[in-house]
Amino acid sequence: MPNNGNLWTKWRYRFKTMVRYRLMILTSAPIFLTLVALIGITIYWSIHYTWQSALLDVSERLGVADNSIELIQEKQANHVKAFSESFDFVYAINNQSEFDDFSGWVSEQKHRYNLDFLRFHRVERPEDKFRFLDLTLKESFFDVLDEHELDELDKELVKRAQIPILNSQKLERRGLVSRTVVPIYDQKNNIIGFLDGGLLLNNSTVLVDQIRDLIYPSKHDSLRPVGTLTVFLDDLRVSTNVPLDSNDRVGRAIGTRVSSEVNRAVLHEGREWVNRAFVYDAWYITAYQPIRDQYDNVIGMLYTGYLLWPFVKAYMTNIAEISVTTLLLLLVSGLIVYRGSRDLFNPIEHIHRVVKMIQMGKETRIGTLGLDENHELAQLARQFDNMLDLLKQRKNELKAAAIELEAKVEERTASLMEKTEDLELHIQLLNQTRDKLVVNEKLAALGELTAGIAHEINNPSAVILGNVELIQFELGDDAERVKEEIDAIHAQIDRIRNITRSLLQYSRQGGVQDEITWQHVNPVVDESITLVKTGTKKRDVEFVTKLNAKSSVEVNRHQLLQILVNLQMNGIHAMDGKGKLTITTEDWLEGDRCVGAIIHVTDQGCGIKPENLKRIFSPFYTTKREGTGLGLSVSQSILSQTGGELKVESQWGKGTTFSIYLPQRAETDFKITNL
Repeated sequence: MPNNGNLWTKWRYRFKTMVRYRLMILTSAPIFLTLVALIGITIYWSIHYTWQSALLDVSERLGVADNSIELIQEKQANHVKAFSESFDFVYAINNQSEFDDFSGWVSEQKHRYNLDFLRFHRVERPEDKFRFLDLTLKESFFDVLDEHELDELDKELVKRAQIPILNSQKLERRGLVSRTVVPIYDQKNNIIGFLDGGLLLNNSTVLVDQIRDLIYPSKHDSLRPVGTLTVFLDDLRVSTNVPLDSNDRVGRAIGTRVSSEVNRAVLHEGREWVNRAFVYDAWYITAYQPIRDQYDNVIGMLYTGYLLWPFVKAYMTNIAEISVTTLLLLLVSGLIVYRGSRDLFNPIEHIHRVVKMIQMGKETRIGTLGLDENHELAQLARQFDNMLDLLKQRKNELKAAAIELEAKVEERTASLMEKTEDLELHIQLLNQTRDKLVVNEKLAALGELTAGIAHEINNPSAVILGNVELIQFELGDDAERVKEEIDAIHAQIDRIRNITRSLLQYSRQGGVQDEITWQHVNPVVDESITLVKTGTKKRDVEFVTKLNAKSSVEVNRHQLLQILVNLQMNGIHAMDGKGKLTITTEDWLEGDRCVGAIIHVTDQGCGIKPENLKRIFSPFYTTKREGTGLGLSVSQSILSQTGGELKVESQWGKGTTFSIYLPQRAETDFKITNL
C-alpha cells in the first residue's frame, strides 16, 4: 500500500511549485468561488425567508387560535344569555317557591348549553352586588379560581381541576376558567342576582384538539407536521396536546412547565414570543401570547407550534443535494481545464525550473522551448535570457563600485572618529575649568568679605577691652565686687578675637593656625548650650542632651564651640523658636576600634528639600531672608581643615540632623558629605 503521508506531501509540493496546478487553481477558483457564493446566498436567503415564513405562519396560526377561543367565549356568552332570557328561567326566577332547590335546578341546565358550570348568585348584600357588577365589564373573560371558589360554582369542578405536577408530589388545585356573568333583573328592573356560567380549561382536551384541527388542517406536510396547542395556567400546562414523547407522539404533557425564557418574556414582560423554544422534550417552532383576566393581569398563556427537527431535516437534505451537485460540477470543470491547458503548462514549468536554478546561483539559460518563434512564450524566453546576460554585466559593475565605495567610507569614518574624540576631550576640560572658576570666584568673594568683617569686629572689641581695663583700674579694690562680670567680659572679648582671627586666617587660604589640643567634646557641648540658652530665653525651646562620648579628640576648642553655636541657632530658626532641640554625643566606632567622637544636633523644624541638600554648604546660599549664607560654609571650612567631617540628614516637613565627625588625630584631608 502507498504511504498516504508521502502522497499528500508530494501533491502539496506540486500545488505549491508547479505552474500547471497553480494555473488550474487560478482558472477554477473564480468558478468555484462564484458557485459557492451563489449557493451560500441561496441557502442563506432560503433559510432566512423560510424561517421568517415559518415564524409568520405559526404567529398567524396563534392568531387563528386566539380568534377561535374568542368565538368559543362569544358562543359561551350567548348560551348564558339565552338561558337567562329563556321562559323556563324567567318563570323559575319569579316562582322560586315552587322549586325545592332552585340553585340545583340552574346548575343542572349546564348540560343543555354545553357549559361546565352554571350557577345563580343571589344578591343579598350591597357589597355582593358591586363585586359581581365588576365581573360584567366584559362579556366573557378568563379567571383563576381557587379550590373554594370552584366548589362554590360546582362541586364537580374541584376534582376536574386537579392536575398532578410532573416530576413533583404537588397538585395544582386552582382552575383556569372562561366565565360569563350576566345580571338578572326583577320586574321592577332591580338586580336580584347574577347568572355565572362558563368552561373549565383544566384537563379540557376536547377544546385544544378542536382548535388544533382547525388551525392545522393538513396532516401530511413534511415541513410542518401536525401542530400542537396548549393553554397555560401561569407557566403550567393545564390543557394541551403536546405529547410526552415527541417521537412516538403518545400521551399529553399536562402538568409540565414552560421554559424559563418564555416564562420571563410572556408572563413577566407581558409580550408575545414567536421563535424556537424547548417544549417539554424537543425543540419546536412556537408562538406564545399572554392570557389576561378582566383586570388585564397576565394569568396564563396560549401556545401553538410544531416540531423544529422535520423543518431542519428537510433543509439540510436540500443543502446536501446542492453541495454534492456543486462538487461534481467543479471536478468535471477542473478536469476539462487541466487537459486543455497541459500543452501550455510545460513551457511555463521549464521557465520556472530555470528561474529556480538561477536563484540557487547556477548560470543557465532557458534556450529553445520547442515552440514557434512568434509564440508569446518563446519571445518571453528570449527576452528573459537577454535580461539575464545584462543583469550579469550590471552585477560585475556594481561589485567593483561597491569595493571602491567601501574603501572611501572606511577612510572618512576613521577621520570622523578622531575628530569626535578630540571634541569630547575639549568639552570635558571646558566643564572642569568652568566649575573651578565658579568655586574660585565664590571663595575669593568670601575671603574678601570675611577679612572686612574681622577687621571691623576687632576695632570695637579693642575699644571695649580698653574701657574694661580702665574701669577695673579706676575701681581699684572695689573691682572685686564685679570681678565675675569683668572676667566674663574678658572671656567674651577673647572669644571675639579668636573668632576674628579664625576668619582672617580662613580668608588667607593658609589654613587655621590656632591652637589644637586634646579635648573632651562633652564640656564644649555644655558650654555651647549655655551660650545658646542665654540668647534664646524668650523663645519656647526645649534642650535635650544625651552626652555619651568618652573619647578625646584633637580639636580647636573655640572653633568647635563656634560651629556648635551656629548649628544650634540654625535649628532654632528652623523651628521658628518653638520646639525640641536634641544634642547627643557618642564615640565614633569603626568595627571594634574607636576612631573619634560624633556630635548630633537634631531639630524639629521644617527640614530641607532634597534638591537643596547639595547646595547648603555653598557660600552665600541661604533660605533665610536676613541670612548671609556663610554659616555652614565657614563651619565646613573650619572643620575640614582639622580632618573633621560634617554630614546632614533631613526629611522635608519633619526636621534635620547635622552630625559632626571629629577624629582622634587631626588631619588635613578635606571631607564633606551630604546624605
